[in-house]
Amino acid sequence: MAILADLKDPRVQDVTVTYVEVSGDMRHAKVHVSVMGDETKQSLCLRGLQNSAGYLQTKLGKRIESRYTPRLEFILDQGVKKSIEISKILDRVLPAKDKLDDSDPATVEPEQDDPAPAEDNSAEDNAAEDDSEQTD
Repeated sequence: MAILADLKDPRVQDVTVTYVEVSGDMRHAKVHVSVMGDETKQSLCLRGLQNSAGYLQTKLGKRIESRYTPRLEFILDQGVKKSIEISKILDRVLPAKDKLDDSDPATVEPEQDDPAPAEDNSAEDNAAEDDSEQTD
């Protein structure tokens, strides 16, 4: 919350904290962040976060009840970027389901020009089914 609401640095925009790793002694914290945008924007944003680490540590120290305030280290999380790249590769390699439905003749239903009215042949159908069951 403090990153988005309290920082006035124009470099820090479109940031999402994905997860935080805190050491057992609570002295160090690795903050993994995802930044929307190209690599230039991501590096600028990461640099802005690193420059604001002292301010954020002060804010964190006031919020938590601990003997030590963790030293913050910001790390760019590439997980979202990699998942988007994998999705694009899969879209190129695997054909889309809509395209399959249109091109596969087995899935296309035949069109009926003049639908015949439904007749009540249920007694005849039942008798034909009974005969076929007995011969099997």
